Amino acid sequence: MRRTALLPGSLLLAAALLLAGCVSVPDSIKGSSPVPQQDLARVLGAPQLFTGQESRFGGKVVNVLNQTGKTRLEIAAMPLDEGARPRLGSASIGRIYADINGFVDPVDFRDQMVTVVGPIKGTEKGSINGASYNFVVVNVSGYQRWHRVQQIVSPPAPIDPWIWYGPGYRHRGGYWGPPPAFYYNTGPSQVQTILTE
Repeated sequence: MRRTALLPGSLLLAAALLLAGCVSVPDSIKGSSPVPQQDLARVLGAPQLFTGQESRFGGKVVNVLNQTGKTRLEIAAMPLDEGARPRLGSASIGRIYADINGFVDPVDFRDQMVTVVGPIKGTEKGSINGASYNFVVVNVSGYQRWHRVQQIVSPPAPIDPWIWYGPGYRHRGGYWGPPPAFYYNTGPSQVQTILTE
């Protein structure tokens, strides 16, 4: 009997572990190299070493400039998470110019979070509020515009440590309260902002 009681718990644990490793990078920004360059400070330190190498950067679009045959996004780059999403709340690690072939409507991109992938073209002098700055220039081969979504996260429900013990492996109630179907935590819920495709 004890094995049958442990089976659902072990299956649940196995499923949770499998799903925890399922964060993946969207196809639009996977790129062709196994590990695109994502260290902006390193690229800014020696841009000639990285020219032509595939890169992946993301962050907040602060400016959009439409030019003949291309659109240039000025991105305040941020560290990326394991799914290539910019980490919300993190400080900017620098700026890049991302050149996209064709026309992109500035309304759709200004103040949005994006991730771009493509070869590094080099650096180009520009300015940020009058201060000169060397921008890394990326020829974009793929991009992902992220959508900000708010979700409510409830505190975890209390778990009865004795739930699988006792006669017939049933819940015994008592100190830990009602049966598990009615468990809830009365603590405050949190609102989190996340990025989704």
